[in-house]
Amino acid sequence: MQKINRRNFLQKSLLTTAAVGFSAQSWRSVRGANEDVRAAVIGFNGRGKDHMSGIAELRESGKNIRIVALCDADRNVLDAGVKRLSTDSQKVEGYLDIRKLLENKGIDVVTVATPNHWHSLATIWACQAGKDVYCEKPVSHNVWEGRKMVEAARKYNRIVQTGTQSRSSNGIKQAIAYVKEGHIGKIVLARGLCYKRRDSIGKVDAPTPIPDGIDYDLWCGPAPMVPLMRKRLHYDWHWVWATGCGDLGNQGIHQMDIARWFLGVDELSPRVFSIGGRFGYVDDGETPNTQIVYHDYAAAPLIFEVRGLPDKTGSRTMDRFRGMNGASVAVVIDCEGGSVLVPDYTSAIITDKEGKEIKRFKETTSHYGNFLQAVLSRKSSDLNADVLEGHLSSALCHTGNVSYRLGHTMAQGEVIEKIKGDRDAVATFERMKEHLAANGVNIDSAKPALGTFLKMDPKTEKFLGNNDANKMLTREYRKPYVVPVNV
Repeated sequence: MQKINRRNFLQKSLLTTAAVGFSAQSWRSVRGANEDVRAAVIGFNGRGKDHMSGIAELRESGKNIRIVALCDADRNVLDAGVKRLSTDSQKVEGYLDIRKLLENKGIDVVTVATPNHWHSLATIWACQAGKDVYCEKPVSHNVWEGRKMVEAARKYNRIVQTGTQSRSSNGIKQAIAYVKEGHIGKIVLARGLCYKRRDSIGKVDAPTPIPDGIDYDLWCGPAPMVPLMRKRLHYDWHWVWATGCGDLGNQGIHQMDIARWFLGVDELSPRVFSIGGRFGYVDDGETPNTQIVYHDYAAAPLIFEVRGLPDKTGSRTMDRFRGMNGASVAVVIDCEGGSVLVPDYTSAIITDKEGKEIKRFKETTSHYGNFLQAVLSRKSSDLNADVLEGHLSSALCHTGNVSYRLGHTMAQGEVIEKIKGDRDAVATFERMKEHLAANGVNIDSAKPALGTFLKMDPKTEKFLGNNDANKMLTREYRKPYVVPVNV
């Protein structure tokens, strides 16, 4: 099959003309006020189902958008989706191969909900094909390819929205404005929490057969095509480095993004380190189920916590930050005169230093609707979560994981000695120890890994003085699924 690259797409004169025309004018001035935006969903065995329902809700509310195609490397998933969405008056086309879908000039926008390792390449190829993109979080599998996504969006004048839907919450926006106005003083610490139980994924002694109906070459795409060494192909790819980023990049990207939003920083942190491990069971997962990431921003530290175990062995109840009425999957912003709790994707609660509620904000709009608005206006500035925002927040997850992966296990006393200069890091580590002890994990025998302390030049998005870390900002791509250096 012909490789999709920039030259292939630019040779298609009609496609190129359309891309340039749409970038300069509004959708309606080119296509007409009543013409539908034609959408395709790529990958819909998980988050893609929400994409489908989100687009359907927009159409039901009177918006001119409809799904005309679906794409998935699992034939069983694909056929079921096509059958479900097709009607007598509107047939939805199905594609196993994203490259064939992107050749279809009858598709205007694509939404990407594949595993993480496909996000960047799918988005770049779509931009080159003249399509606008809604890409799930994290937008990238590593730092370098996230920046390439931004470059592609700008070069081809594409509208690219990130699936961090909290950015469309007016309630959270209002809380950020409240803090910036100085009502509770300066921010002293931003904390993201991902306390989310994750059971063992099991352990296999021999490769698991690839399920029938799956084109494994397409499924692997940019990642190495190796035997499946876990029980389940779907979903558990999150916990393997070749395809996932752990819960830091799976769930935590939402809270990382909100924390960075409060801090008002638009670049990567100049210093990062991580502590953690995969505790409580032995399985085929590689990513940590317990982790601390410390981003040392000048404005205030951003600390992120991942906990995948319950609060005690055999319980389904998770820890909660600051007591049972506190937070588990959330953001906590501590200020000089109070705090902000963001407990979900739409609301924020302001409290004083004693924990008494001062004010509450709650309001949200459709994130898919915001994407459609920008597609129609042709203004990326209309986006609530432009791809640049998605890249930066995703990259904070990646740099934390780079530190962790370059680290070494050591006794708890050694860890404390090395981080003792960061009071908040020490306090967070002490609480992590309590969490592990409550789950029957002896931290003296199940030693945590202290990641490498990494310094970064935020302008170049490269680490300073650490070649091993810089190698992990990207990866070796499997041909022909190569993220291009020159988009």
